Amino acid sequence: MSGPRSNILAAVRRALKVTGSEMDRRDRVGARLSAHDRNLVPARSDGGAARKVALFRQMAEKVQTSFDEIGDMAQVPDAIAAYLKSHNLPPELKVAPAKDLADLDWSSQPLLAVAFGKAEEPDPVSVTRALAGVAETGTLVLPSGPESPVTLAFLPETHIVVLRRDEVVGPYEEAFDRLRAKLGEGVMPRTVNMISGPSRTGDIEQRIELGAHGPKRLHVILVGAAAGDEG
Repeated sequence: MSGPRSNILAAVRRALKVTGSEMDRRDRVGARLSAHDRNLVPARSDGGAARKVALFRQMAEKVQTSFDEIGDMAQVPDAIAAYLKSHNLPPELKVAPAKDLADLDWSSQPLLAVAFGKAEEPDPVSVTRALAGVAETGTLVLPSGPESPVTLAFLPETHIVVLRRDEVVGPYEEAFDRLRAKLGEGVMPRTVNMISGPSRTGDIEQRIELGAHGPKRLHVILVGAAAGDEG
C-alpha cells in the first residue's frame, strides 16, 4: 500500500539498510514496548498521596485552573451549581456519559439543565471525568471513548472536570499505567488528551489570552477525603 506514511517508512528503511522484516529487530522493539521502562522522573513527583494532591493543585493553579474539593461524588451536582452561580454562568450542562456521572442525582439541582453526550455549538459548559491528574505538571489526562467524547474538552467555553483524589498520580508514567490497566495491554484510545489549564495563546502582542483554541475556564472538582499522609 502506497501513501505518505508508507513512503516515509520506506525512506527510513533504505537509510538504515534494513527491510523491516528482520526478526531480531522486531524482537528488540517488542521487548522495549512491553517493558514500559521509566525514563528520568522529576523528584518532585515522589511522595505520598497527600503530597501528590497538593503538588497537582499547586502546578495546575499556576496555569489558571480553579478547584473545589468535596467529600464524595454525590456532592458533584451541588458543587457545579455553586460554581456556575458564583461566576454568573448559564446552568446548562453537557455531561460525559460516564457511569459515575450518569448515576448522580442531578434532580437535586432542579435549575441545572443537564444533557449527556458530545458537545455541540452552542453548549456553554461541559462536565467530564479524568483518568488521572499528573502531579509533576498539574495536567489532566482524558482518554477519548464512548464515555468521554473529545468535543467536551474543547468546544464549550467552560470545562469542568471531576477527579478523585486517588486518581492523582506522580509522573506521567503512572498515568499510562492506569490507562493500560483500564483498557488492557497494547490497547490505546483514539486520542489521549493531556490538559494543563484553559486554552491559551501568546500570539497576540505577546500577551496571554485565554480561550483562544478551546475553553477559557478549566475547573476541577476534586473528590474524596483528604489523606493524612504528608510524606
